[in-house]
Amino acid sequence: MSAIIFLIDCPDRKGLVASTSSFFYERGFNLLHCQQYADPRDHHFYMRMKLSLEDLPGSRKQLEDEFGEFASGLDMRWSVRYTDRMERLALLVTRESHCLYDLLLRKEEGELRCEIPVIISNHPTLEGVADRFRIPFHCLPVTAGTRTDQEEQLLGLLRRYHIDLVVLARYMQILSPTVVDPWRGRIINIHHAFLPAFQGGNPYERAYERGVKMIGATAHFVTEELDEGPIIEQDVERVNHEHTPEELRRIGRDIERIVLARAVKAYVEHQLLVSGRRTISFTGGAS
Repeated sequence: MSAIIFLIDCPDRKGLVASTSSFFYERGFNLLHCQQYADPRDHHFYMRMKLSLEDLPGSRKQLEDEFGEFASGLDMRWSVRYTDRMERLALLVTRESHCLYDLLLRKEEGELRCEIPVIISNHPTLEGVADRFRIPFHCLPVTAGTRTDQEEQLLGLLRRYHIDLVVLARYMQILSPTVVDPWRGRIINIHHAFLPAFQGGNPYERAYERGVKMIGATAHFVTEELDEGPIIEQDVERVNHEHTPEELRRIGRDIERIVLARAVKAYVEHQLLVSGRRTISFTGGAS
């Protein structure tokens, strides 16, 4: 069943659920699912409402105009998604293929309801993967001296393919504010998360040398601060002294696949609200 999904946040007050539900009830909507959360620290309210698209009495623009007028009186931020239109993803990669393959297979099997019309890379290494899935592949090499031109080409491709979400599926380049600013809240990145953390090259060798006991991965929205954006998903797995650096690397890749897929799924199913430096995730309920 196709649905309409509203994400709402506003200052908390009594009667928000009742008044918002009444807005939709008065227009003949069947409320399929509702999740809400009130933060007791700053008295802010968050809600996700899922409605039957079949009940839409008029145009989508009319619904949005009427809800916008209703929401303005309650100081609401809101967004709406119609599930009969799938999100369009651009996958950015470098040389590692594990996250790329995983997302493509999940999409093919229907686990990720989205479209992937383009794969973009700064190296030609993974062009064969794109060919197997019959997806256009664009190689945009980059150096310190060509970064500005390369990012302008990247932005042009995102416009050309009408992209909704950019997924850095092990794209080993730092995006400048030229890309990050207009795409804020619409770029997801994945990286390993050791305890303790090891930045830079050969992290698995250093993790082995330090005898780490836990390996994890973090998926987050990209901001101008490296790896500091609002966290979407995380997971960990315990390891021990018997694991070689290569075994640690394999475990890390597996966790990265799972965490990135969860984050992308939450986004395309309209389950995420960004609130300052953190993410409110309504992943526990119906999609």
